Amino acid sequence: MDKASASEAEDRWFDSSRAHQPPPMTAPLKIGLISYRSNPHCGGQGVYIRHLSHALSRLGHTVEVIAGPPDPLLNHTSQTSLHPAVTLTMLETLDLYNPEDLFRTPSLTELKDPINLIEWLDVSTMGYPEPLTFGMRVKKHLDETQKRYDIIHDNQCLSYGILSLVKQMPVTATIHHPITVDRRIAVQSTRSFLKKVKALRWYSFINMQKRVAKKLSHIITVSDSSKTDISTEFKIPESRFRAIPIGIDTQHFYPLDTVKKHPHRIIVTNSADTPLKGLYHLLLAVKAILKTRPVKLVVVGTPKRNGGIDNLVKQLDLGPHITFTGRIDHDQFVKEYAKARIAVVPSLYEGFGLPVGEAMACRIPVICTTGGALPEVAGDAAKLVPPGSAAALETAILELLEDPAQCETLAEKGYQRVLKEFTWEKTAIRTVDVYREVIHDYH
Repeated sequence: MDKASASEAEDRWFDSSRAHQPPPMTAPLKIGLISYRSNPHCGGQGVYIRHLSHALSRLGHTVEVIAGPPDPLLNHTSQTSLHPAVTLTMLETLDLYNPEDLFRTPSLTELKDPINLIEWLDVSTMGYPEPLTFGMRVKKHLDETQKRYDIIHDNQCLSYGILSLVKQMPVTATIHHPITVDRRIAVQSTRSFLKKVKALRWYSFINMQKRVAKKLSHIITVSDSSKTDISTEFKIPESRFRAIPIGIDTQHFYPLDTVKKHPHRIIVTNSADTPLKGLYHLLLAVKAILKTRPVKLVVVGTPKRNGGIDNLVKQLDLGPHITFTGRIDHDQFVKEYAKARIAVVPSLYEGFGLPVGEAMACRIPVICTTGGALPEVAGDAAKLVPPGSAAALETAILELLEDPAQCETLAEKGYQRVLKEFTWEKTAIRTVDVYREVIHDYH
């Protein structure tokens, strides 16, 4: 090699090595957010990505969301989509959980792709492959495009593909709560041996997530409760976790004084058919309350036809006393809150508990359980009851329905608590602090 060639090679090596140096501690960051399920207005993880990406961009950072279905921009208004300042890259998947074409049979052309074949075979055997296969697609995409970020932030995908990126750039992840709890409750909530086996098969991806999480130097979670529980369940030292409470979207959840309240109405916003969310116990409480006074329950969501909740409503003859809203937009959501006298969050466990914060932001008195991180969100601004107790829910609901002064006190305390403690700007600032810590340790 002549001197000129050697000099050019040295310059190329220097430029390449400098490109991998950490940015100055105050410099804006180039952030890649990984989200395998990306509904921006339904489900805590999609909402987390939407608001965090927006707040990070407002702080001056460059943010790209690499997402799986559903498209965060498709068929939604700007109020429910990613912010225009955030770059979106959608990766093509089989999207076998699309409710409009559920569990479709892929074409032979699609199945020539090894990742597609893995995904289809896993779904066909009652598994849930999306975390695994989406991580593989992210790795393939970044290898092909040669994209580099100051940091990759994985939103609870925790796949081997994401872990392999650690060799190329700093990586951290958010784990919202230990999904082992979901698996345990799903297995315990049914007597059917076949359904227990199906639940265990569905949650088989957890083993991968536990292995991947153990390899990460820093993990973000959303509450001290989640930090402790994930540390125990995943056998990871608590020192590797950073607890950062998430924000509440006060632009979409706010008091609406122009709507008349219905004196007997209570509202619940948790997923109807998920055992973890505790709607079963609330229905039993409503049935008991109806023996002494009128009550109307509004459930934001739709139960599965002939599922556990649908059958329980029929069994308890609650049809005239309960309304399922189906999917509703933010404006209607706020109106439903405004019409309600009380909001109830009966979850057996929550890693954070967005429904508590959203109800408080609408200045509605809240009853919630002590499951997981719910007491951290509620503080002294809600009435707390033990999880899984229909009797405790019944007592708390009756007490508030008969005590307007206590309702007003809790409503105001909850509203002020959200405004003070749970802003997305504060979440983003603390998240960037963790990013810089990860970047520093990586380099």
